[in-house]
Amino acid sequence: MAWFETWFDTPYYHILYNDRDFAEAENFISLLTNYLALEKDSKIIDLACGKGRHSLFLNQLGFNVLGLDLSKESILHNNTFQNITLQFKVHDMRKEIFPEISAEKADAVFNLFTSFGYFENKNDDKKVFQSVSTSLAENGYFVLDFLNEKWVKNTLVAEEITTKEDIQFTIRKSIADQHIIKDITFEIDGKAHHFYEKVKLHSLEDIGAYAEEFGFERLKTFGNYQLEQFDLENSPRCINIFQKRTFSKN
Repeated sequence: MAWFETWFDTPYYHILYNDRDFAEAENFISLLTNYLALEKDSKIIDLACGKGRHSLFLNQLGFNVLGLDLSKESILHNNTFQNITLQFKVHDMRKEIFPEISAEKADAVFNLFTSFGYFENKNDDKKVFQSVSTSLAENGYFVLDFLNEKWVKNTLVAEEITTKEDIQFTIRKSIADQHIIKDITFEIDGKAHHFYEKVKLHSLEDIGAYAEEFGFERLKTFGNYQLEQFDLENSPRCINIFQKRTFSKN
Protein backbone atom coordinates (compact mmCIF):
# COMPACT_ATOMS: atom_id res chain seq x y z
CA MET A 1 0.00 0.00 0.00
CA ALA A 2 1.09 3.58 -0.64
CA TRP A 3 2.23 5.58 2.39
CA PHE A 4 -0.86 7.81 2.37
CA GLU A 5 -3.17 4.78 2.48
CA THR A 6 -1.83 3.75 5.89
CA TRP A 7 -0.31 6.76 7.69
CA PHE A 8 -3.39 9.01 7.50
CA ASP A 9 -5.57 6.31 9.08
CA THR A 10 -3.38 5.92 12.16
CA PRO A 11 -4.08 7.84 15.40
CA TYR A 12 -0.41 8.85 15.45
CA TYR A 13 -0.76 11.06 12.36
CA HIS A 14 -3.45 13.10 14.12
CA ILE A 15 -1.41 13.25 17.34
CA LEU A 16 1.65 14.55 15.49
CA TYR A 17 -0.36 17.27 13.77
CA ASN A 18 -2.73 18.11 16.62
CA ASP A 19 -1.54 21.73 16.76
CA ARG A 20 -3.08 22.86 13.47
CA ASP A 21 -3.83 26.57 13.55
CA PHE A 22 -7.62 26.70 13.26
CA ALA A 23 -7.72 30.50 13.48
CA GLU A 24 -5.29 30.79 10.56
CA ALA A 25 -7.32 28.24 8.56
CA GLU A 26 -10.60 30.09 9.16
CA ASN A 27 -9.05 33.43 8.25
CA PHE A 28 -7.63 31.89 5.06
CA ILE A 29 -11.01 30.44 4.08
CA SER A 30 -12.75 33.76 4.73
CA LEU A 31 -10.23 35.65 2.59
CA LEU A 32 -10.40 33.01 -0.14
CA THR A 33 -14.18 32.88 -0.45
CA ASN A 34 -14.36 36.67 -0.42
CA TYR A 35 -11.75 36.86 -3.16
CA LEU A 36 -13.69 34.38 -5.29
CA ALA A 37 -16.95 36.23 -4.54
CA LEU A 38 -18.79 32.93 -4.14
CA GLU A 39 -22.48 33.34 -3.44
CA LYS A 40 -24.02 31.75 -0.37
CA ASP A 41 -25.35 28.25 -1.06
CA SER A 42 -22.66 27.74 -3.72
CA LYS A 43 -21.51 24.13 -3.87
CA ILE A 44 -17.90 23.58 -2.80
CA ILE A 45 -16.02 20.27 -2.88
CA ASP A 46 -13.28 20.02 -0.25
CA LEU A 47 -11.02 17.48 -1.94
CA ALA A 48 -8.79 15.57 0.50
CA CYS A 49 -10.64 17.13 3.42
CA GLY A 50 -8.92 15.17 6.21
CA LYS A 51 -10.82 15.64 9.46
CA GLY A 52 -12.91 18.36 7.89
CA ARG A 53 -11.74 21.60 9.50
CA HIS A 54 -12.05 23.54 6.22
CA SER A 55 -15.31 21.80 5.31
CA LEU A 56 -16.92 22.67 8.64
CA PHE A 57 -16.00 26.32 8.45
CA LEU A 58 -17.11 26.61 4.81
CA ASN A 59 -20.46 25.19 5.84
CA GLN A 60 -20.70 27.67 8.73
CA LEU A 61 -20.18 30.45 6.17
CA GLY A 62 -23.30 29.27 4.35
CA PHE A 63 -21.90 27.06 1.60
CA ASN A 64 -23.14 23.66 0.48
CA VAL A 65 -20.10 21.45 1.10
CA LEU A 66 -19.03 17.96 0.07
CA GLY A 67 -15.88 16.76 1.85
CA LEU A 68 -13.98 13.90 0.19
CA ASP A 69 -11.03 11.95 1.55
CA LEU A 70 -9.37 8.57 1.06
CA SER A 71 -9.05 8.01 4.82
CA LYS A 72 -11.99 5.95 6.08
CA GLU A 73 -11.16 6.88 9.68
CA SER A 74 -11.28 10.60 8.92
CA ILE A 75 -14.60 10.31 7.12
CA LEU A 76 -16.02 8.21 9.95
CA HIS A 77 -15.03 11.01 12.32
CA ASN A 78 -16.50 13.68 10.01
CA ASN A 79 -19.83 11.91 9.57
CA THR A 80 -20.86 13.03 13.05
CA PHE A 81 -20.93 16.63 11.75
CA GLN A 82 -23.05 15.98 8.68
CA ASN A 83 -26.20 17.96 7.95
CA ILE A 84 -28.36 18.70 4.93
CA THR A 85 -25.71 21.04 3.45
CA LEU A 86 -22.58 19.23 4.69
CA GLN A 87 -21.78 15.72 3.49
CA PHE A 88 -18.67 13.55 3.64
CA LYS A 89 -17.65 10.59 1.47
CA VAL A 90 -14.65 8.28 1.13
CA HIS A 91 -13.09 9.01 -2.24
CA ASP A 92 -9.81 8.64 -4.15
CA MET A 93 -9.07 12.01 -5.78
CA ARG A 94 -7.84 10.27 -8.94
CA LYS A 95 -11.34 8.97 -9.64
CA GLU A 96 -14.36 10.77 -11.06
CA ILE A 97 -16.48 12.79 -8.66
CA PHE A 98 -19.29 13.65 -11.07
CA PRO A 99 -21.64 11.83 -11.36
CA GLU A 100 -20.29 8.90 -9.30
CA ILE A 101 -20.16 10.80 -5.98
CA SER A 102 -21.98 14.06 -6.66
CA ALA A 103 -25.07 14.29 -8.85
CA GLU A 104 -24.53 18.00 -9.52
CA LYS A 105 -21.45 19.96 -10.53
CA ALA A 106 -19.63 22.22 -8.11
CA ASP A 107 -19.00 25.95 -8.20
CA ALA A 108 -15.57 25.43 -6.68
CA VAL A 109 -13.18 22.63 -5.74
CA PHE A 110 -10.64 23.29 -2.98
CA ASN A 111 -7.54 21.12 -2.55
CA LEU A 112 -5.84 22.63 0.49
CA PHE A 113 -2.91 22.21 2.84
CA THR A 114 -0.59 20.22 0.56
CA SER A 115 -3.02 17.48 -0.39
CA PHE A 116 -1.50 17.02 -3.86
CA GLY A 117 1.77 15.48 -5.01
CA TYR A 118 1.40 12.10 -3.31
CA PHE A 119 1.56 10.01 -6.47
CA GLU A 120 4.66 8.62 -8.14
CA ASN A 121 3.18 8.58 -11.65
CA LYS A 122 2.47 11.92 -13.31
CA ASN A 123 -0.55 10.34 -15.01
CA ASP A 124 -2.10 10.02 -11.55
CA ASP A 125 -1.50 13.74 -11.02
CA LYS A 126 -3.24 14.40 -14.31
CA LYS A 127 -6.18 12.24 -13.25
CA VAL A 128 -6.75 14.63 -10.35
CA PHE A 129 -6.98 17.60 -12.70
CA GLN A 130 -9.24 15.67 -15.05
CA SER A 131 -11.55 14.64 -12.20
CA VAL A 132 -11.74 18.21 -10.89
CA SER A 133 -12.43 19.57 -14.37
CA THR A 134 -15.34 17.21 -14.99
CA SER A 135 -16.82 17.91 -11.55
CA LEU A 136 -16.86 21.70 -11.98
CA ALA A 137 -19.56 23.83 -13.54
CA GLU A 138 -18.45 26.13 -16.35
CA ASN A 139 -16.38 29.02 -15.00
CA GLY A 140 -16.03 27.17 -11.69
CA TYR A 141 -12.89 27.62 -9.58
CA PHE A 142 -10.18 25.15 -8.64
CA VAL A 143 -7.99 26.24 -5.72
CA LEU A 144 -4.79 24.22 -5.36
CA ASP A 145 -2.82 25.07 -2.22
CA PHE A 146 0.65 23.61 -2.58
CA LEU A 147 4.21 23.94 -1.31
CA ASN A 148 6.50 26.48 -2.96
CA GLU A 149 9.26 24.24 -4.32
CA LYS A 150 12.00 26.87 -4.06
CA TRP A 151 11.11 27.88 -0.48
CA VAL A 152 11.12 24.24 0.67
CA LYS A 153 14.61 23.72 -0.71
CA ASN A 154 15.88 26.96 0.83
CA THR A 155 14.50 26.35 4.33
CA LEU A 156 14.77 22.59 4.83
CA VAL A 157 15.56 21.52 8.42
CA ALA A 158 17.18 18.09 8.27
CA GLU A 159 16.03 16.83 11.68
CA GLU A 160 13.68 17.86 14.46
CA ILE A 161 12.33 16.20 17.59
CA THR A 162 8.90 17.02 18.96
CA THR A 163 6.83 15.55 21.78
CA LYS A 164 3.07 15.23 21.48
CA GLU A 165 0.88 13.48 24.06
CA ASP A 166 3.99 11.91 25.67
CA ILE A 167 5.16 10.51 22.34
CA GLN A 168 8.56 11.69 21.13
CA PHE A 169 8.59 11.94 17.34
CA THR A 170 11.86 12.17 15.44
CA ILE A 171 11.35 13.70 12.01
CA ARG A 172 14.12 13.63 9.42
CA LYS A 173 13.60 15.53 6.17
CA SER A 174 15.41 15.12 2.87
CA ILE A 175 14.90 15.87 -0.80
CA ALA A 176 15.40 13.18 -3.41
CA ASP A 177 14.26 12.99 -7.03
CA GLN A 178 12.14 16.14 -6.67
CA HIS A 179 10.32 14.75 -3.62
CA ILE A 180 10.43 16.02 -0.06
CA ILE A 181 10.56 13.04 2.27
CA LYS A 182 9.67 13.07 5.96
CA ASP A 183 10.97 10.03 7.81
CA ILE A 184 8.99 9.72 11.06
CA THR A 185 10.01 7.43 13.91
CA PHE A 186 8.76 7.04 17.48
CA GLU A 187 8.42 4.45 20.21
CA ILE A 188 5.34 3.44 22.22
CA ASP A 189 5.43 0.86 25.05
CA GLY A 190 8.83 -0.34 23.89
CA LYS A 191 7.67 -0.86 20.31
CA ALA A 192 9.31 1.13 17.50
CA HIS A 193 7.12 2.69 14.80
CA HIS A 194 8.22 4.02 11.45
CA PHE A 195 6.18 5.99 8.89
CA TYR A 196 7.06 8.41 6.17
CA GLU A 197 5.52 11.10 3.99
CA LYS A 198 6.63 11.70 0.42
CA VAL A 199 5.39 14.68 -1.58
CA LYS A 200 6.44 15.63 -5.09
CA LEU A 201 7.82 19.16 -5.41
CA HIS A 202 5.96 20.37 -8.46
CA SER A 203 7.15 23.60 -10.00
CA LEU A 204 4.78 26.43 -10.82
CA GLU A 205 5.29 25.54 -14.49
CA ASP A 206 4.42 21.85 -13.95
CA ILE A 207 1.18 22.73 -12.20
CA GLY A 208 0.33 25.28 -14.89
CA ALA A 209 0.88 22.74 -17.66
CA TYR A 210 -1.47 20.22 -16.01
CA ALA A 211 -4.08 22.90 -15.52
CA GLU A 212 -3.94 24.10 -19.11
CA GLU A 213 -4.21 20.56 -20.45
CA PHE A 214 -7.52 20.08 -18.67
CA GLY A 215 -9.13 23.38 -19.50
CA PHE A 216 -8.10 25.67 -16.66
CA GLU A 217 -6.82 29.22 -16.74
CA ARG A 218 -4.64 30.41 -13.87
CA LEU A 219 -6.09 33.66 -12.54
CA LYS A 220 -3.80 34.29 -9.58
CA THR A 221 -1.07 32.79 -7.40
CA PHE A 222 -0.83 33.74 -3.73
CA GLY A 223 2.20 33.09 -1.54
CA ASN A 224 0.68 32.50 1.90
CA TYR A 225 -2.56 32.08 3.85
CA GLN A 226 -2.93 35.86 4.14
CA LEU A 227 -3.29 35.90 0.33
CA GLU A 228 -0.20 38.02 -0.16
CA GLN A 229 1.64 38.22 -3.46
CA PHE A 230 3.57 35.11 -4.48
CA ASP A 231 7.35 35.44 -4.33
CA LEU A 232 9.42 32.59 -5.73
CA GLU A 233 12.20 32.91 -3.15
CA ASN A 234 10.30 33.78 0.02
CA SER A 235 6.70 32.52 -0.16
CA PRO A 236 6.03 29.29 1.78
CA ARG A 237 2.91 28.45 -0.19
CA CYS A 238 1.92 28.33 -3.84
CA ILE A 239 -1.85 28.89 -3.76
CA ASN A 240 -3.12 28.61 -7.32
CA ILE A 241 -6.49 30.04 -8.33
CA PHE A 242 -7.68 28.36 -11.53
CA GLN A 243 -10.91 28.86 -13.43
CA LYS A 244 -12.47 26.34 -15.74
CA ARG A 245 -12.62 27.87 -19.19
CA THR A 246 -15.96 28.00 -20.99
CA PHE A 247 -14.36 26.31 -23.96
CA SER A 248 -11.73 23.71 -23.09
CA LYS A 249 -8.82 22.95 -25.40
CA ASN A 250 -9.57 19.23 -25.05
